[in-house]
Amino acid sequence: MTPNRPLRIAQISPLILPLPAREAGGTERIVVDLSYALHALGHEVTVFASADSDLDLPCVSALESLAFFEARDGQVPPGLPGVLEAALMEQLRERLADFDIVHCHGEFFHAALLGERRKHSLTTIHWRTDELDRQLFFSAFPDLPVAAISASQARTIPPSNCRGIVTHGLDPARFGQPQQNAREQALLFIGRMTDQKRPDRAIEIARRCEHALKLAGSRDPGNPYYFEHHVQPALGGAIEHVGGVDDARKRELLSAASALLFPIDWPEPFGLVMIEAMACGTPVIAWNNGAVAEVVEHGVTGFIVETMDEAVNAVARLPELDRSTIRARFLERFTAERMARDYVAIYRQLLAER
Repeated sequence: MTPNRPLRIAQISPLILPLPAREAGGTERIVVDLSYALHALGHEVTVFASADSDLDLPCVSALESLAFFEARDGQVPPGLPGVLEAALMEQLRERLADFDIVHCHGEFFHAALLGERRKHSLTTIHWRTDELDRQLFFSAFPDLPVAAISASQARTIPPSNCRGIVTHGLDPARFGQPQQNAREQALLFIGRMTDQKRPDRAIEIARRCEHALKLAGSRDPGNPYYFEHHVQPALGGAIEHVGGVDDARKRELLSAASALLFPIDWPEPFGLVMIEAMACGTPVIAWNNGAVAEVVEHGVTGFIVETMDEAVNAVARLPELDRSTIRARFLERFTAERMARDYVAIYRQLLAER
């Protein structure tokens, strides 16, 4: 292969949501921004995604997304996710010869389909990789190249699989210039209403600081008990649940907020909303868990805390942070173009090993 020639790249999206995602869907946002950034760098990109996707790039589809069938029928048969993925994998199988690299953002099925082509593929897992299912997956496919999304995640990916670390990046054009000062003295939480994300901690911080708080995000359908017992009773007054939000509403909330609270209680593999906040110039106050310390620069783009007292003290220190500096650090570290260039370096390394 001629060095540095444009690559023919297939990007394989999960099928839970269409592209681009309307509300939730961090993985889908990464697939979209990465695909457009690769195209802007001169590569030939084809996206494999659900039939209800809407992209200005070549797109191969089989069936609609899981969200489409859920909205249409009001329920999802247990076997439907497997059917959707199998149908898309058949489309990929028929076109494997058309690509230099196949980059998969879903999990499991593609590894068996690729066979000998695994060596010219890359898999990005957008979830924690320390649990039993992923560990069994790695043991079954020790030759599957995997890119970690953080050093924290990489520590739980076997060396035989892990081919590098590529942190997430976003298209800066989606975010306006930051406000020098927050328009509201309101704190903001964005995420699923679940015990992993801990909106109850955000509520306690806001109450102790006597700040208003907006909670943006949907109820977790897998754990409705959490919202009903830990969030809903606290709503009212200065504590408001605004529900799920699209990109435009998310930008509006982030730009107006004095800080994003990220009080997680699990080993977050990256935390995309943190760099969305930084893109808007909004400081992040985050619990020191998972990849947080790799994303937030303490005292520059936010504060990393380990206790409720530290979080409350961090709110008081928010005037020390400069919102234009936070935006500048996003542009230096977390753009989609930087992410795309990092992935291309791994693609070329894999191709050179043939």
